[in-house]
Formats: sequence, C-alpha cells, structure tokens
Amino acid sequence: MRHLHADLCVIGAGSGGLSVAAGAAQLGLDVVLIEKGAMGGDCLNTGCVPSKSFLAAAKRAQAHRLSNIAGIEAHEPSIDFARVKDHVQHVIDTIAPHDSIERFEGLGVRVVNDTAAFVDRQTVMVSDITIKAKHFVIATGSTASIPEIAGLDSGQVLTHETLFKLREAPNHLVIIGGGPIGIEMAQAHRRLGVPVTVIERQTILQGHDAEHAQKLKTSLMNEGVNFYDQAEIVEVNHEPNAVTVTTKMAGEAHKIKGSHVLIATGRRPNTQGLNLEAAGVSYGPEGIHVNAHLKTTNKKIFAIGDVLGGPLFTHAAGYQAGVVIKQACFKMRWAKANYQALPSVTYTDPEIAQVGLTEAQARDKFSRGVRVVSWSMENNDRAVAEANTQGEIKVITDPKGKILGASLIGPMAGELLSPWTLAISQGLKISAMAQVIAPYPTFSEVSKRVAGAWYTPSLFSEKTKRFVRWLSKLPI
Repeated sequence: MRHLHADLCVIGAGSGGLSVAAGAAQLGLDVVLIEKGAMGGDCLNTGCVPSKSFLAAAKRAQAHRLSNIAGIEAHEPSIDFARVKDHVQHVIDTIAPHDSIERFEGLGVRVVNDTAAFVDRQTVMVSDITIKAKHFVIATGSTASIPEIAGLDSGQVLTHETLFKLREAPNHLVIIGGGPIGIEMAQAHRRLGVPVTVIERQTILQGHDAEHAQKLKTSLMNEGVNFYDQAEIVEVNHEPNAVTVTTKMAGEAHKIKGSHVLIATGRRPNTQGLNLEAAGVSYGPEGIHVNAHLKTTNKKIFAIGDVLGGPLFTHAAGYQAGVVIKQACFKMRWAKANYQALPSVTYTDPEIAQVGLTEAQARDKFSRGVRVVSWSMENNDRAVAEANTQGEIKVITDPKGKILGASLIGPMAGELLSPWTLAISQGLKISAMAQVIAPYPTFSEVSKRVAGAWYTPSLFSEKTKRFVRWLSKLPI
C-alpha cells in the first residue's frame, strides 16, 4: 500500500480538471491528477474536437455544391466517409499531446491512471494507493443519457461517444433529440451524403433565440434534413441492419425507418463509483450540489464541469477551474461563479450564438419592458461580398440601454459574440458598442451597426431635427 499527500487532488482529466491541475502545479502546489480513462476527457476524445472536425469536413463538402458566386460551377463532391473519419482522428491526435500524461508530468503533476473512490472526507483510494489532500476537485464529467423508450436497446444505438468510430456512412440516420449535438450532427451527416431525420419532443435548440432556431431549422430543411417536432416517441423496433422509430404527432402515428439511431437527448453526471457518501458530498441524479463558490457540502472538496449537471460547456468548466484556482491557490474565498455572461454556440452553418438573456427571457423577467434591436447580414458589405448574407444580430437592452443579451445567427456567429460577452460581463451600455471603430469591410461591423440602430428612432426624430436646426444658427 502506497500513501500520497498533496495540496490538491483532481479527479478527472477532462477540460476542467486539466485546467485546475495545470494552473495549480504551475503556481507551485503539489498536485495529484486521477483519470480512469483517456486524458482530455469527453471534449478531446468524443465531443468538441471530433464534432467540430467532422463539421468542418461537411462544410467543405457543401462549399462544392454552392452556386452563389457567378463563374464558379457547382458540383456534387466525391466523399470518402472513412477518410473523413481519418481527418477527425488526425485532429484528435494533433491536439492530444497538449492533454497528455507526459505534458502534465512535465508540469510537475503526479498522474494516476486508474479509478478513484473516496474512503473518508479527506482521502481517496486508487487501486493500492491512498491519497490525502488539503483540497479535492471532482471533475468527472458526464455521460450520454439513454432515455427509457419501449423497445430501445442501448447496445444498438449510437451516442456522441460512439458515433465517430463509425467508418461506413449510415443509409439513413435517425437522430432522437434536437439540442446542439443532434442538430450539429444532423447537418454534418446530411452534407456528407447521409439521409437524416431528427425527432424532437419540443422544438429544436431550446436555449437559443426562438426566431433564430426556426431560421436554422428552415435552412436545414432546405438542405434535406427531415424534422418531426413536438413528437412523442412511442417505441423503437430494432431489426437486423435496420431500426424503426414510431412517433406520435398531433395524435397521428408515424413510422420512421432508418439504418442507425443516434441518441442526443442529454447527459447524466458521472457520480457513480466515487463513494461520495463517505466524503460527505451531497448529490442527486442532476449532479453534485455546490454553492456559488463551487464548494460541495464538504468544504474541502470542489466540483466543476459537467458533473454539476450544467452548464454543459467546455468553456464553462474552464471558467469554473479559474474560480477554484483563485480559492485553492490565492485564498480568495470570496471568488464565486457568475454565469450572467456565459456564451453558448451551436456550430451549424449558419452558426447560432447566444449570451445573456434571449428576447423571450428578457420580456418574461422585466415588467418595465425591454428594447430589442436587430441588424441583418444582408446589410453587411462583407457578407454581400462573400455571398453569405443569411443571418442577423439581435440585441436586447433595458430602456436605458444596458445590454441584457445578444443573439446571432449567421457566418462566424460564435466569433462575433465575444464583444457582447465582454459588454455584459462588464455591465456596459450599448453606447460603448456604438462608439467602437470597426474595420471595413468585416462581418464584425454588424455589432457597431446594430448598436447604432438602437439610437435611430431618437437620433432622427423631429425633436432632434428641430434641435439641429437651432444649433445651425449658432456660430461655430
């Protein structure tokens, strides 16, 4: 039996755990990192990295089909599905060294590649090793959640954890779930030549602006994706090399036959096997319970990332890691997590991005009213030059101009969101964005233009005109 002592013990080497371990070690703490699976966790191996690589390949294929610039002949591309998956794996392999055991050991982190379980409030057991630490960070992530549906066999369906291992293109991919994962994979597979049907019990992309989600749905339908919205799944019938999903919409039954089913209905926190009861850590099916400081019911144990049950973003876990670092390394016990300016992006084409409140959320929250202003990509010269004018920006403010939220749909929406994230985090008014000098011609001009549009009703009003005429009589 070996015994280790550390300042900080991190359980889980996904994005959040790695950020804490790297930061704390480089700041001089003695750190132990425990990971039972692959370094990099879900984001590197089965989530963000492979999905965005796959989407990039699909976007490249779609570019061949476009005939929106005169003089460039559109054609159907030749697609080798297996080689696209090779591209995905190549991207993973390229990024993997940054998350590797070797790199972290080089930073001074002691890495243990095994399963951890608490034995008491300040000790974990890993195989024949006991580890005591001043603080622990639980960052064990989440796993794809399989819904209970009559006839559904979890061993015969795909999740994002198994999807990228598929080497042959499905004959017809049926996706259950219209969240970001389901919608991204629907478009990617369709663009790579796969017939796709999406089944969603409500409406797609619930966390985004409803108007923008509908515009994206229309765009995907134009590309050939089939949708069954507001649909209840009655049963799933697995057959050799086929599957039939029976749904009910408005009381009418529909049978959808496909070759593969992708489950994209959500995730469940990875709390099993940790023996959290021994550590005095409260948790439930929704995840580990923490306070605003990300501390569990055991004040020596933090929890971050997907194991909390939400928000399920890599960048949220990275942000939470910073909150923990402030407390564990700098004793800033007042550090809290604040999600007011937490951005989210769905990486379809067009992209959808959101920060702060949506229009619907703002109208529900503020009884005194809100102001909503938008600017279309059709009025952006760079978008016109690129022949890519699908989209708009929508900004929500209070009556005095304080920015409450921003929603974008269009090219590079995720990139265009950053200044609005900064503005909300700093409590800025829209006047700050109106005064920005934006380079011309860029997509980023939409932010300045929409800010200017906020002032249009008052700037060009009769009252302002009368005032300007009066000023014109005065000497300069």
